[in-house]
Amino acid sequence: MGARYRSAAVLRIFTAMEPEILEVHCLIKQAISTLSSSRDRAEIIRTLQSVKQNLRGPETANPSPQKKEFLKTYYSHFLQVLTNNLSVDWLQLLPVNQEKELLDDFFLNGPPHEAFLVLLDTITATRPSLRQERCVAILEQFLQEDRMAQLIEEICLEYTSPHMSSLQETLLNKISALPDHMANKLEKDNRAIFYPENYYPLLGQEMVLVLERIYEQLKGGMDSSLFFVSQLLGKVCMQGHTDAVLHVLVPRLTILTQSDCIWQRISWRLVENVPERWMENVVSGFVRLSAGPNVLSRLLGNIVLKNKKANFVLTHKFLLLQYQLKTSVLQNLLGYLAGEKSRGCLLIEVLKKLLETWSNSSALRHTPIEQQLYISKAIVIILAELSDSEIQEHKRELLSGMMAGVECHLDSNIARVRQLGMAVAECLSARVNSGDHRLKFEYAEDDELRELKSLSNPRHLSSWEAPPQQHKDESSQLESGQSLAETSLNPVESRQNSQEVQDSESASELDSDDELIPYDLSIDTELQRNRAPVYISDSVEVLMTSADPEQIEITLKAVENLIRKNPTASREISVQLTKVLLHLEDKFNISGFTGLRQGGLVAITVTDTIPVTQYLTTEFYAVNYSLTQRLDILDVLALAAQELSQPDSSQRATNESPSIQLLKSETSGAYNPSQQWKKIIEKRIENKTQRFTRGASRPEPEAVPNRLSPVAGYFFFPLIRNYDRPQTPFDFLAEESLIMGRLIHTLAIIMYFSVNALVAIHMGKALLDFIWAVRYHTDAYVRQGTLFAVSSVLLSVPNNILLTEVPDELLEIRCWLADVAENDADEGCRRSALQSLLLMENFKKKLGVFTE
Repeated sequence: MGARYRSAAVLRIFTAMEPEILEVHCLIKQAISTLSSSRDRAEIIRTLQSVKQNLRGPETANPSPQKKEFLKTYYSHFLQVLTNNLSVDWLQLLPVNQEKELLDDFFLNGPPHEAFLVLLDTITATRPSLRQERCVAILEQFLQEDRMAQLIEEICLEYTSPHMSSLQETLLNKISALPDHMANKLEKDNRAIFYPENYYPLLGQEMVLVLERIYEQLKGGMDSSLFFVSQLLGKVCMQGHTDAVLHVLVPRLTILTQSDCIWQRISWRLVENVPERWMENVVSGFVRLSAGPNVLSRLLGNIVLKNKKANFVLTHKFLLLQYQLKTSVLQNLLGYLAGEKSRGCLLIEVLKKLLETWSNSSALRHTPIEQQLYISKAIVIILAELSDSEIQEHKRELLSGMMAGVECHLDSNIARVRQLGMAVAECLSARVNSGDHRLKFEYAEDDELRELKSLSNPRHLSSWEAPPQQHKDESSQLESGQSLAETSLNPVESRQNSQEVQDSESASELDSDDELIPYDLSIDTELQRNRAPVYISDSVEVLMTSADPEQIEITLKAVENLIRKNPTASREISVQLTKVLLHLEDKFNISGFTGLRQGGLVAITVTDTIPVTQYLTTEFYAVNYSLTQRLDILDVLALAAQELSQPDSSQRATNESPSIQLLKSETSGAYNPSQQWKKIIEKRIENKTQRFTRGASRPEPEAVPNRLSPVAGYFFFPLIRNYDRPQTPFDFLAEESLIMGRLIHTLAIIMYFSVNALVAIHMGKALLDFIWAVRYHTDAYVRQGTLFAVSSVLLSVPNNILLTEVPDELLEIRCWLADVAENDADEGCRRSALQSLLLMENFKKKLGVFTE
């Protein structure tokens, strides 16, 4: 009964359909059934030809209702059926000469976005096979026949449709990342057209085709949207392919916008519709690739006034936060800002910002010289772009900025900075002042300063359209031609002129009333205002209270030397100094800050070992410490243990008595001929004699006590004792793998430097117990630390003592090392385990243990 009602409902639906729609529905249903089940070649060909009549051909401007229904409702599903049937057996049923006509045309003559998605989804969802290979070939033909341009154009025409938003997002992601999809799936079988260096220029050409078609539609009075093209451009530029696309797009737009206002509006709207998060990449590409400020103005319009992100990038980021733009590009950017009256106010604001940075002494000290040169070039270029009326209107601000900038530049102890400040001040003064009030400095000009000064002469507007390199070559040829012409015109006159110049110079030298020879000041250095502290207590006070960066830097450089020269005074405030150095922050970006602070901490730890190590090992587990500070504590303990384990060079130098060797003069005493010929014979015998050894060439080193041996326990046991206490700020085993690994490595280092110490066996037993709980840790760095600790114990504790104290543990360690060497996923762990096994095999050979 239920089946009868369902059949009746389906019948009512079919009878409600229009005859054309019902006809298409029945045709597609029958075609899908035939293609899925039949193996009759003639029937399959006939079915494909009947369905193909519903495709949209290039000559059909107004398709029939049947074609509209097929393309709207059944096209995507039918393509999926075709791709599912792409097998060797099924393709053999199609004639070879008709395969493109019967199969490829379904993907190349229908809605392009649906064909593109079906092809790409089939390629990414299938393994390497004939089906995948055939879809790749069709997709390659899809790109070669400009179907991507048709896809983008259709999305632009249907942009306002409500159901298109999700589809647009999908297409945007797949089109912009098509080379990644194809490379990930095809790997070594990828085709050349899908390489980024080939695909993205092709995509730029497709965008140009879309813009040309939109131009024709606008001329015909039709509305269109550029939003999808803008989104696609921004997405591709954000992914790092700005140059590949804009190298195609910018030259074409440069030509098209020369004399057509519609093309200018298209270019402006193309950039304005780019989403704000991608605006920087697009704008920077246009700025770098445009041939001049006039071109840039035609392509971007007033984007700097309409878009906040573009305004920030063009007026702030490119000028104050970055300094990688070439000089010609910088001229393009600033010329663009000066090109329209509406943008003129921005140019004045930019000049004030640049002058403020240029005259800031702190910025001058902390910015590289390349950035200072970049800012100086920008200032000079803007001065050349401003009119005399604008200069006089803001004369007071320019003069105050110039005087402050000159003062801070001349105070610098770097000659290049001083010369740069003088050159910029001369250019500023030449525009602001007139007549005798202009500044003039005496300094040696180089190519860099000559180039900077040349920027104060603006180029002619007609020269902006040509590439900068061409004009540079032409100007150099012109200048060389003029100089050759002048010298070859009248050689006698030129010699007379040169003679007059020499006479005038000599006369000026004679007229000079300054008879004193000036000193050479080129090697002078600026006197330091701050002195290094002499006492260790003064160093502590400076580091705790001073806010002068220079004083703190000088103190940090001197503190290690003060500690080692005054051990008695250092021991009185050792813990306080350690606390100050441990909590000291690099607020002023001091060069080598980390090494200076670490050197001071190591020096005070070696000088007053027990109190300082007790403080450091306690603070390692204390709260309110950063990860960096805890790692610093471990580094200081390891370096201090290393220094204490080595002989004290200062003590050895004081114990050695100076030796004075008395040399006899060759001329002293009477001349003895018999001794003379004996010396000659002995010398010849010595030269002819071959010796295999001469004995000890230098005396054996003097034995000195190991300073680490009495205090090794203070380094080791507090670190290993408190790691699992409840008062620790974090769980070593579960949370901080880095801290756990560094802790194990530090304990192993201390163990290694405590070789032959009396407490070494106790340290070794404790270390083996400690690492046994983490031997199978998930982090490879922790496992490497445990293996390093095992090697350290085997090398530091005598073999016979180990075999006496921990024989069972050694057997378990040997089994564990064998398992790690064979099964561990990390290569470094396997290599370390093999090294430890070799050490244990040496035990076997020496003492005859571990026999099977």
